[in-house]
Amino acid sequence: MRPSLLSEFVGQTHVLGPTSFLANAIDSDRVPSMILWGPPGVGKTTLGRVIAARTTSVFVSFPAVLGSIQELRDIVSAARERRAYKAERTLVFVDEIHRFNKAQQDAFLPHVEAGIITLVGATTENPSFAVNAALLSRCKVFRLEALSEEALATLVRRALSDAERGLGWAQLSADDQAVRAIAQLARGDARRALAILEAAAEYVQACGETSVTTKALAASNEKAPLLYDKAGEEHYNVVSAFIKSMRGSDPDASVYWMMRMLKAGDDPLFVLRRMLIFASEDIGNADPRALLVVTSADAAFRRMGMPEGIYPLTHAALYLACSPKSNAVKNALERAKALVEAHGTLPVPMKLRNAVTKLMKQEGYGDGYKYAHDYDGGVAPGETYLPDAIVGESIYVPTDRGEEARIRARLASVRGTR
Repeated sequence: MRPSLLSEFVGQTHVLGPTSFLANAIDSDRVPSMILWGPPGVGKTTLGRVIAARTTSVFVSFPAVLGSIQELRDIVSAARERRAYKAERTLVFVDEIHRFNKAQQDAFLPHVEAGIITLVGATTENPSFAVNAALLSRCKVFRLEALSEEALATLVRRALSDAERGLGWAQLSADDQAVRAIAQLARGDARRALAILEAAAEYVQACGETSVTTKALAASNEKAPLLYDKAGEEHYNVVSAFIKSMRGSDPDASVYWMMRMLKAGDDPLFVLRRMLIFASEDIGNADPRALLVVTSADAAFRRMGMPEGIYPLTHAALYLACSPKSNAVKNALERAKALVEAHGTLPVPMKLRNAVTKLMKQEGYGDGYKYAHDYDGGVAPGETYLPDAIVGESIYVPTDRGEEARIRARLASVRGTR
């Protein structure tokens, strides 16, 4: 059912609309080397084939996983001959180009630059990370989106009616509810939509029926996998959503994204590590108990394991999401780091040094130090503790949220005595 004509291509109107750059490039037969970036089953390979057919280029598929440098040399040699003797162009389609090693990517570079081949790379990974900068700069990047339910429904109905390439020969029908259910289960993936339809059709035929229904779909036991790659961009997208949901004090979204991570196979200890960081980075002294809750959840999980360990993880995520927020700890850390980098190793004031030998005492170590416990409130008036060059710098600035409001008031009083 793979479309062979541009008119059969469904979806991606933002890339292939009548006034789009790519549509105009195809019509004028001036297609550049490109990277097609998008999730599985949205038409990356199909689009490469359609472009080759529409522009009368010779289509050559080069597998990123199995292809060798020698094979690439053979492809380039043949492309050079076609160009010289037949005025034909060669479109080299590389599926999963993110799996190319650096040597393979570098081998493509001069031939793309010279125009001997037109490279069309397909990837589910962010090209900024997956393709080296030199090759990426010579390619146009087109981002393909997951197909809408309407687009998937169109493909399902087309497969049911096409007797030559689809299931039309079987004389099967499907009600709107079943087609809509297939589109939802596929989650933007055309290949998966057709696989679901095929499984349901086989079940229907085995039962001697002629209609694909939601009951048949349920019986064929189709369950769409979660789109998630623990080493790829989607992993970081979901982690980012989890952190931002807790930071935004949304417990519902926090638990949802955490469950997405765990269901997709992420290590619960990784999730706990992210929450441990969050407890200090985004809550800090606004609720000092947050760090205790997560460390307790970490200890509890290590004793329980899964599946019961999901309870302390959820407990911790909800507590973090509902806690007052402060990034004062993070800001204090960054201010202290900036002062160290700006001023270098400033000497420790003599009054703060310990006179552990007679010579040190003679040199003035510890002279003038005021013992804080000898004064009211445990604060020595006029005493300072930073190096002389940066006395008066405010590194920790508490917010007025949660427990930090009390700390802020006390700190203002303490700083006033100095």
